Amino acid sequence: MHSQQPRPTGRIDPVPERIESAQAKLVYLYLETMGTATADEIGETLTMKKIDVLSVLNTLSSEEYVEKNGDEYAIA
Repeated sequence: MHSQQPRPTGRIDPVPERIESAQAKLVYLYLETMGTATADEIGETLTMKKIDVLSVLNTLSSEEYVEKNGDEYAIA
């Protein structure tokens, strides 16, 4: 697990309006803040089950909001 440090910007972009699920918004904002994270890191930090995290990430990926690089996910 890598050390989680927020991106150096002081501004977080708004969540896209097409993201409706509360869990998806939470995961999106987490990635927007942290830059990159694994599914395990997201689940641990947001106290979500891994199956739920993976489902949200799959949806966000299919809608091209999130991209996967190796084991890490980031905002596309």
